[in-house]
Amino acid sequence: MIKPMGTTKHKSKLREYIEAIVYALILAMILRSFVIQAYKIPSGSMIPTLLVGDHILVNKFIFGLSIPFTDKKYLAFRNPERGDVIVFKYPEDESRDFIKRVIGKEGDIIEVKDKVLYVNGKTHDEKYAQYTEKELMDKALGPRDEFGPVTVPKGKLFVMGDNRDHSLDSRFWGFVDLNQVRGEAVIMYWSWDSDTSWVRFNRIGRLIK
Repeated sequence: MIKPMGTTKHKSKLREYIEAIVYALILAMILRSFVIQAYKIPSGSMIPTLLVGDHILVNKFIFGLSIPFTDKKYLAFRNPERGDVIVFKYPEDESRDFIKRVIGKEGDIIEVKDKVLYVNGKTHDEKYAQYTEKELMDKALGPRDEFGPVTVPKGKLFVMGDNRDHSLDSRFWGFVDLNQVRGEAVIMYWSWDSDTSWVRFNRIGRLIK
C-alpha cells in the first residue's frame, strides 16, 4: 500500500476529523429528535418530584416516534398512563414545552372538591402531590380547588403539576392531545441549587416517579 506524501497526509487527517465531527453531530441530532432529550426544570410546578435546577432526560420513543414537521407518530410502545410524568407541547403556545403528571386518560371523569382529586369517583393515594395553601380558593376566582367534573375526550390527557397549589395545568387550560406529547421523563442526570450555588448530589441519577 502506498501512503500519500507531503501535505496530502495532513489533509487526510483533517478530513477524518471533519467526518468524525459531522457523524457525531448527525448522531446527536438523531438521538435528540427520536430517542432521548435533555431538559432543565425552570419552575416549581412539579415540586417535590422535580425541583428548579433539576436536569432530566426524556424518553422520546416510548410513546411513538414523531414524523418531522407533522404531529403524526408511529411505532408507539404504549400510550401515557396515569402517574406518568410527561413532557408535551403547551396547548396554548406549542413553541413551549411543559412537564406535568398524567392524571386522567380518555374516558376518565376528573373532579376536584375541596382540593381533593377524584378520578372516576374515587380518591387516590397521591404521595407525590403537595399542597401548601390551607385556605380554599373560591371557584369564582379560579378552578384550582374546585373543578369539574369533566370527562377526558378521546385522544386527550388530563395533566396536573405535583405542586397542586402552584401549577398551571389542565384545570386552567384544558386537555393535552396525545400527539402533543414529546416523551416521558425518566431520570435526573444533574441538579443545581441556585440559592446555595451548590450541586444536589443526592438527586443525580434518581429515577422520576
